[in-house]
Amino acid sequence: MKTTTFKIIVLLALAVFLISFEMPAGWFKAGSKADSYEMGIDKGSGLDGKNAASIRSVDKVIDGYGTLMQSANAEKFIGKRIRLSGYIKSQNVTEKAGFWLRVGQANSQSFLAFDNMMDRAVTGSTDWKKYDIVLDVPEGASQISYGALLRGTGQIWFDKLAFEVVDANTPTTGKKADRVKVKDEPMNLDFEE
Repeated sequence: MKTTTFKIIVLLALAVFLISFEMPAGWFKAGSKADSYEMGIDKGSGLDGKNAASIRSVDKVIDGYGTLMQSANAEKFIGKRIRLSGYIKSQNVTEKAGFWLRVGQANSQSFLAFDNMMDRAVTGSTDWKKYDIVLDVPEGASQISYGALLRGTGQIWFDKLAFEVVDANTPTTGKKADRVKVKDEPMNLDFEE
């Protein structure tokens, strides 16, 4: 009986290990320790019971971070102020988690604007809460990259991401660039099939 129970436990553990999240279209894994995390769509775990994206540590100790991210051409946003907003829920985050947004320039490793929420990071276990990042996209910008990150161990879920242009009265977060007044329509980023 003990042997049968042990075999069942091992098979269940193996099945759980082999089940991996499906990667959302257009998103990819990155980070200093990306292989220490399982990332993708967690079906039915979203704010409204639909899908959410998730980053979950698979190693017991992680000295680094993993991110689920996207990048886009910055051309149509040059001279505008943009906001990335969305909801995050966390479980047992030992270090820090949050959204991040970076405005990069061609042929350079440096950035023009950046915020990774580390000054207002998500830690521990939290229920769904909305977070915003607001940055300017100055002349010379070539790429906008964004996503969610988890540093250390634990799990986060993120949902209802929205990316939109806002006016100059909306305060920026993170490292600041030029300020410009503009309006545009929001672009929603969801994790539904």
